[in-house]
Amino acid sequence: MKILMVCLGNICRSPLAEGIMRKKMADSHVPGEVDSCGFEPFHAGDTPDRRAIEVARQHGIDISDHRGKLFSISYFDTFDRIFVMDSNNYRDVASVARNDADMKKVDFIMNMTYPGSNQPVPDPYYGGQADFSKTWELLDAATDKIIESIRKKNHD
Repeated sequence: MKILMVCLGNICRSPLAEGIMRKKMADSHVPGEVDSCGFEPFHAGDTPDRRAIEVARQHGIDISDHRGKLFSISYFDTFDRIFVMDSNNYRDVASVARNDADMKKVDFIMNMTYPGSNQPVPDPYYGGQADFSKTWELLDAATDKIIESIRKKNHD
């Protein structure tokens, strides 16, 4: 399973989701790949926000080597699932989708925890460390559900 995490600038939420998912896939021996990207070019090439790096480090994950990158239409061909963090990300991905098959790959990451809710992962960028910790908690729970769904699919 190839999974893509998408947020606005690819320096806070999606790199955290990528780091968490990468560790869980490795720890659980779940085969696959995970990557992340954003839609806004202002952080392309940047490292993650220092607060995202810190909250990941507190949980034993190093995301400091990550560099922000932009969404590419080719990702619809590369990835099996594309998880967005909020309705703006969903709209951005939908705006470049080529067809229904592309959109069938796209979902709100929080729908893994709260199916059908289209609940956002709030952007912690303008908040403090507590906001990054809350983001971690939301993504940790959602990625647990993604791992469960991959395992279930692999056993069906």
